Amino acid sequence: MPKQKNILVIRLSAMGDVAMTVPVLRALTQKYPELKITVLTRAFFKPFLRDLENVEVFSADVKGDHKGIFGLFKLAKELNKKQFLFVADLHNVLRSKILKKFIKCKHFISVDKGRKEKGLLTSGKAFRQLKTTHQRYADVFEGLGFKIDLANPTFPKRVKLSDKLLNVLGEQHTTKKSIGIAPFAAHEGKMYPLSSMKNVIESLSKNYTIILFGGGKYESEILNGYQNSFDNTINLAGKLSLDEEMDVISNLDVMLSMDSGNAHIAAMLGIKVITIWGVTHPYAGFAPFNQPEHYGLMADRNIFPLIPTSVYGNKYPETYKEASGSISAEAVVNKIESVL
Repeated sequence: MPKQKNILVIRLSAMGDVAMTVPVLRALTQKYPELKITVLTRAFFKPFLRDLENVEVFSADVKGDHKGIFGLFKLAKELNKKQFLFVADLHNVLRSKILKKFIKCKHFISVDKGRKEKGLLTSGKAFRQLKTTHQRYADVFEGLGFKIDLANPTFPKRVKLSDKLLNVLGEQHTTKKSIGIAPFAAHEGKMYPLSSMKNVIESLSKNYTIILFGGGKYESEILNGYQNSFDNTINLAGKLSLDEEMDVISNLDVMLSMDSGNAHIAAMLGIKVITIWGVTHPYAGFAPFNQPEHYGLMADRNIFPLIPTSVYGNKYPETYKEASGSISAEAVVNKIESVL
């Protein structure tokens, strides 16, 4: 067996972007088992990589020990002990560019984020499908000499749920098909109106187990309201670790999510994902991995012609805030039931 080749992979944030690296790294490690991969990311994201062979996580504390230029120098000093042959920068931001100045390595390559074509897309000058983020990541490894094919992916097996999780989910989880629902997103323009989401949950809860995902006090209170209002509805917000949430997601029959991190977590676990898109659009390349195009439900561009107003959903006219409300609750329910 050839000597192991060390690769440093940099992807510090955000949740969805880190989750999108996982199917790519899985394909890479399966085709090139001689590689030893170190992923530099936030400690919180470590569970994402838990089942990958020859992959370890190096935690970056960019708000503490590794903050600022001196912190990055300290981080590089620690990383240099591992003697990397290659550095794959899947983040390509100022922080990772500074870090690379301090890392001793001959072979560096950074992801091409396609900023120019994304600018044309969001300005309305070129409304077309751009290269997916997953393929952009794969291109980085091809640039290092490791060509990978994402067309026939494999996924981890469903996790056997612990007694704690079985207790939290209750009996209905084993007797009915389960639908995960993650109603929130980082920006309001990416969210389905909560009044419409409530109608979706009410309709689906009659025949399926609904498992709600979210975080923080505000989201937990809303999801508790849904749990208290409808049968077969379980709110997991604030109750589980990320590892445990992933265990539950791996046992879902389908996930309903916004254009957000939960969509990418479910997709990397091989779960069917229905996505709702407000002011963003799959054409920017952030659709969840290996999902059919028709699994994405888009806001009506006849009514909201400026979509996508931005790549990340952080910029939009005030009148576009509830653009995804142009998708009826009935359409969402019908799509989910057609997939189940």
